[in-house]
Amino acid sequence: MAIRVLHLVGSPTSEFYADLSRLYAAGCWEATAGDHEHAASLAYVSPDGRWRFPADLRPSTITAAMPMSLPRALDHISALKPEVMVPQMFCPAGMTAYRSLFDVLEVPFVGNTAAVMALGADKSTSRAVVSAAGVAVPEGELVAPGEHPRLDPPVVVKPVNADNSHGVTLVRDRDGYAAALESAWHHSRAALVERYVELGREVRCGVLDRDGELVTLPLEEYAVDAVTKPVRDEADKLTRDPGGDLRLVAKDAEHAWIVPADDPSTEAVGAAARRCFRALGCRGYGLFDFRIDPSGRPWFLEAGLYCSFAPSSVVTVMAEAAGIPLADLFAAQVEAARRRTPRPLVEGTPR
Repeated sequence: MAIRVLHLVGSPTSEFYADLSRLYAAGCWEATAGDHEHAASLAYVSPDGRWRFPADLRPSTITAAMPMSLPRALDHISALKPEVMVPQMFCPAGMTAYRSLFDVLEVPFVGNTAAVMALGADKSTSRAVVSAAGVAVPEGELVAPGEHPRLDPPVVVKPVNADNSHGVTLVRDRDGYAAALESAWHHSRAALVERYVELGREVRCGVLDRDGELVTLPLEEYAVDAVTKPVRDEADKLTRDPGGDLRLVAKDAEHAWIVPADDPSTEAVGAAARRCFRALGCRGYGLFDFRIDPSGRPWFLEAGLYCSFAPSSVVTVMAEAAGIPLADLFAAQVEAARRRTPRPLVEGTPR
């Protein structure tokens, strides 16, 4: 019998995050549409906080679906009886509070817990955790509004808890600090200032938990250059087409490519990524960004602990390169989630 799967899409935070979620989730929805192992349905949360249950993820279909308050939506979810939820939300609330909601509902979900997602999203805390586990991190400091950095440039200034390279600036002298900090503070409560790691290379490493064994996926490398592109910014990640729809930039051969398995950096980066996975308490899968200096040493930059299972999703691309088709990756993660018994949030609570 097919497993009942509910894809949780959208964002209560902003139209940007709702569009980003829909972009990736639609890729997964279309790629798994002919899958007879899963009976899939959709739940969409709009920026006004209301829920909809559309038949597909076309904007017109979402708009036409009946909007519901949270209580009515919970009744609808109860009637659907999902066995597994697939999180497709990328805003902070979607990665934390909405995952926790399904813990309350005792519906297991694919991927990392809300607590692990919150840990990974906070760049300052996550770098402290992986550093304690023996992973190299650049020297850094957290700078709140009104404070002044201690580190001398060159440094990279970034929001402490924003994604998609929003507000990231390379500062080469102290005169550049003011604008860089204001940009970071615009996106976050504080700025993380990190010592600039000379290039080198910049790569991502995916890790899968396959029945207790941590499998390192082929690295994905990004186009950076010490002179013309020393750090990746938001223009390297996403853009909007003339019609206003979001489009992925970092998916073409000019911006990113899979690294051959025999590349000399693979072993060192893979070992560091597995250590990050364990240190952060990940389950299912994890994605970790590294800067590789000219000597070949990898330095942890940040963790991305989500996967949309769209064909363009980084973990999916890496898995395909490792000989794991999207359908097999998705099915394995859904089955792993289904086997988990959700724990009550308060120990001793009757089930």
